Amino acid sequence: MFDRIAPTYDRLNHLLSLGIDRRWRRKAVDALGKHRPQQILDIATGTGDFALLMAKRIKLQHITGADISEGMMAVGREKVLKEGLQDTISFEHEDCMSLSFPDGSFDAVTSAYGVRNFQDLDKGLQEMHRVLRHGGHLLIVELTPPPCFPMKQMFWLYAHVVMPILGRLVSHDNSAYTYLPASMEAFPQPEQMEGILRRIGFSDIEWKRFTFGINTMYLAKK
Repeated sequence: MFDRIAPTYDRLNHLLSLGIDRRWRRKAVDALGKHRPQQILDIATGTGDFALLMAKRIKLQHITGADISEGMMAVGREKVLKEGLQDTISFEHEDCMSLSFPDGSFDAVTSAYGVRNFQDLDKGLQEMHRVLRHGGHLLIVELTPPPCFPMKQMFWLYAHVVMPILGRLVSHDNSAYTYLPASMEAFPQPEQMEGILRRIGFSDIEWKRFTFGINTMYLAKK
């Protein structure tokens, strides 16, 4: 599915969020940047949007973008070449359930809008924890249904009616943007996610909702 929608993925992300996703990403990257990570693993990197933003806003050595979709990473590689950042960002075909990297390989592990797609959330988070060095940081940015009236009801209507229609028109894929709201609704709310992260072994867990709770940022330490 992600291979099919790769050519239109970035355009649809910005369209469906009315461009607000750019601000969410910047805030998350700046929160991580305070810890000055040098080696970063970006899980479910997709077309590399988040990796590119980190390379531009954080003084770092290298970012490895990992994804199971070759189609998405092909778009990402073209973007990295266009920006002249091929020495800073590389891409690796990886299954987030079983990463090939040794224990403690990275100063930070990040994922923007990818964790909700994990086949097994606990296993995926355990792998992120494993490849993170002691004292390193985890950063997750994820979509979440707003918790309160009236935004909760308004967002349900947008996600189940407007989003699938726009998704089909732009991507010509009938399933992708029906899957998106379903995956959001199945993902834990922040209070539950904090408990899951703590159980995996993370500490100093902070989370922050953006834009009435549509987006949530999680920052944690190993």
